[in-house]
Amino acid sequence: MADHESSKINHDNHLLLDQPLLRLPYELLRKNFRSAHFTFEKESTSVKNLLKETATGSLNGKTAPEDVVKNLDTMLAKMRGMKRKLAAYAEEESHLYRQVDARVAHLRELCDMHTVEDVKYEAWSRQRLDRLVVDYLLRHGYNDSATSLAKERQIDDLVDIDTFVAMSKIRRSLENGSVTEALAWCSENKKELRRMHSNLEFMLRCQQYIEMMRTGSQPKMVEAIAHAKKYIIQFRDTYPLEVGQMGGLLAYRPDTELEPYASWYSTDRWPKLADIFVEAHNKLLGLPSFPLLHIALSSGLSALKTPACHSSQSTIGSSQPTRSNQHSVATSSLTTSVCPICSTELNELARNVPYAHHSKSHVEHDLLLLPNGRVYGKARLEEYAAKAGLPPGQCKDLVTGQVYPFDQLKKVFIT
Repeated sequence: MADHESSKINHDNHLLLDQPLLRLPYELLRKNFRSAHFTFEKESTSVKNLLKETATGSLNGKTAPEDVVKNLDTMLAKMRGMKRKLAAYAEEESHLYRQVDARVAHLRELCDMHTVEDVKYEAWSRQRLDRLVVDYLLRHGYNDSATSLAKERQIDDLVDIDTFVAMSKIRRSLENGSVTEALAWCSENKKELRRMHSNLEFMLRCQQYIEMMRTGSQPKMVEAIAHAKKYIIQFRDTYPLEVGQMGGLLAYRPDTELEPYASWYSTDRWPKLADIFVEAHNKLLGLPSFPLLHIALSSGLSALKTPACHSSQSTIGSSQPTRSNQHSVATSSLTTSVCPICSTELNELARNVPYAHHSKSHVEHDLLLLPNGRVYGKARLEEYAAKAGLPPGQCKDLVTGQVYPFDQLKKVFIT
């Protein structure tokens, strides 16, 4: 019964990890709809106003026939432009709906499985691992590798390459000392950023001001003051301290060592701005701050981790001075095969993750403590001793292979 319970798939836990799989297309659909609606309202209002003006002028005789024809041509050009823009939005919407359909089908496959022993589960898990790897590569700027892997595995509709490529482009521009692309992104998402109380636009405007001040030329300083009046002063109620420090920069040159002005002039601010942008971008689209691969790996390590994995006893069997090097290597290999967390590859990686919360105990009955500190159930020790051909009254450690008489074992009670 315990084995059946442990092999049963917990669909809710799987869906917790895969929330961004459906959330991101939904957020992009909302954004696409808002953009299409804004374009339609703007262009249609412009055409209506021009049409009303032309009709009124024509009826009153104040507009010449050639001006009427010119206005009609302008209206036709505006309508054609609006049609092209709306067609692009419609194509993007269709693409996002294809992604949603593919992702729902991908998750539906999981819901049709009930145990990890299902032959389809291994293929599904490998596909999910490919998704996590692509997400990891995209977040670290390896866009070409991520695109190649997605095409090779045929999971283009299950990953968000376009979104992360656009994000990495803006991030690189910030790291290279340009705020133009980031400000354009802020303009597109102005209402959402304001609702999130994000300081991204304010920090970008401050950086523009700082770069003008850095030149030290009189015209640029005058331009910086005008820039501050237009873009920075409006934030004085939200960020009063920073706005005051921006005013204080007028009295200090870029080579000053006085804080906080030296920090404002520091070139280390560019990577910080890139981090602020990435944080705002992920929060806006409902994406986790860390790669999904890290989250999945951490939860997996936590589920397998026990206090014994990082205790001193976990290394005794593989480092006894009385044993030969050959036996140590064999013992380490056996330990690695039995417990993934005790392996060389994962032991340090799992050191800082929490222990999993288990609502049910699967501890064996009638536990016995061996002299080396390891604990096993009596039935399992007797079964293993019989298979190993040991004399009556002796048992063998399942991991280290050490042999002990049963009278040296101590009974263990768990309270």
